[in-house]
Amino acid sequence: MAVPLIEGLQHPHAYPHPSGPVRLVETHISWVLLAGDFAYKVKKPVDFGFVDFSSLERRRRFCEEELRLNRRLAPQLYLGVAPIAGPAAAPRIDGDGEPIEYAVRMRRFRRADEFAALAARGELEPAHVETLAALVADFHSAADRDPPDSGWGSPEQVLAHWIGNFEVLARTGMAAAERVRLEALEGWMRAQHERLAPLIASRRAEGFVRECHGDLHLGNVVLIEGHPVPFDALEFDPGLRWTDVVAEVAFTMMDLERLGHPGLARRFLDAWLERSGDFAGLALLPAMLAYRALVRAKVAALRATQSAPGTGQDEALAEMRADVALAERLASPRPRAIAITMGVSGSGKSRLALALAESGDWVRIRSDVERKRLAGLAAADRAGAPPGAGLYAPGRTGQVYERLASLAGTVADAGFPALVDATFLRRSQRDALRSLAAEHGTGFGILVADAPVALLRERVQARARAGSDPSDATLEVLEAQRKTFEPLGADEEACAIRVDTSTPADAAALGQALLSRCSHSTTPPSR
Repeated sequence: MAVPLIEGLQHPHAYPHPSGPVRLVETHISWVLLAGDFAYKVKKPVDFGFVDFSSLERRRRFCEEELRLNRRLAPQLYLGVAPIAGPAAAPRIDGDGEPIEYAVRMRRFRRADEFAALAARGELEPAHVETLAALVADFHSAADRDPPDSGWGSPEQVLAHWIGNFEVLARTGMAAAERVRLEALEGWMRAQHERLAPLIASRRAEGFVRECHGDLHLGNVVLIEGHPVPFDALEFDPGLRWTDVVAEVAFTMMDLERLGHPGLARRFLDAWLERSGDFAGLALLPAMLAYRALVRAKVAALRATQSAPGTGQDEALAEMRADVALAERLASPRPRAIAITMGVSGSGKSRLALALAESGDWVRIRSDVERKRLAGLAAADRAGAPPGAGLYAPGRTGQVYERLASLAGTVADAGFPALVDATFLRRSQRDALRSLAAEHGTGFGILVADAPVALLRERVQARARAGSDPSDATLEVLEAQRKTFEPLGADEEACAIRVDTSTPADAAALGQALLSRCSHSTTPPSR
């Protein structure tokens, strides 16, 4: 029996190292024993259909799989698979003799440093989620692609996952009005799948289905020495782990929304897009966000059905209803628009664009980043060329603006408002984006950023000294821009909002004002 074994493992003599008092943490599929500086995760001998740990050999194999998967992101935490020798009443970790059980050996960390705990205390910072987003993008880029004959990430499998949530939720006691809402949400998900199935299939063929983490919520990321470390990757169901990378991004975003941090969710998306460049995946995002919220609702529903009144059932049902409401909100349509920034280097347009992305649904497309991406450089790499040469030669700049226009169209077609962050000092560059907006049936706006000349110079110099921003602008570049920029025409002023960035702005109000300005400007340029 497993229970005597777990009782035996709660004694310090079971361990080959000082353990102090041993504490047991139990989940529905495992026991975790906290002993000194280490944690030992023992899989329960259960078979729930979706997870089968019924034999010793299967438990050993899944321990090794858990180790393999988690060493990709947390090698400092996952130390090995430890055999446990008998007898069950007096077990020994790493003992001699035939193993009677196996455990994943981990290095312990402070639970208070998990992202979920930091978020609950209001201590999760933008830098934390941005660093995590870049880490996740790099991880996805290096992760294995799904085997062609696997079926993982196929339109059929995606639909099965999406609809499976509703089958569980429908068995939960709901009022008639709640059932109507749930049926409407299921209808929306089915319609989204029908519309998106070709994209889901093409992205799978192009390699966007990868062996992901599979369970990347905030409770499975810990801050260690200032760096986010994802752990507890999903080992028991490859069908949930091999997925389009956007589905994984949606999980983390949904959890940030769920815990009351929508701004951090948007910062996570902004940083992931900047690192990955996967703007085409945005078309999948609303449905994937709703799906992830419904997974949470399903888990709460299952917990409610397994609980008696007065033993957590009411709390579980309340959580289920909140998660369904979150899914409805995440499925709501977003405004479509294409807007551009305008301003010389140091005018604060990039910071302003980021603030709008954080406070609303704007998706930022940054010229400094895309210019480097086109050249095969990382965003922080230095161009090493004088003004007007190298990456900044006229021909290269034309290619950059063509890419910005292409990405803006992609973002708008995905159902998001696009905010293109570039100088746009020439009328022809602005006209091209205005014509693009008309072609895509969206409004158009211009966010003009400016500041006193002394502040412009101060910002450019400070940024150059820091060396961490994608911009390569120097004082020489700034002075050239100030001499050659082409001011807005009268027809452009009608769709422009001017902001003095030397004083703080209300980003949420500004974002709404820009959307309003876009909605009143849906015509191509007048010249």
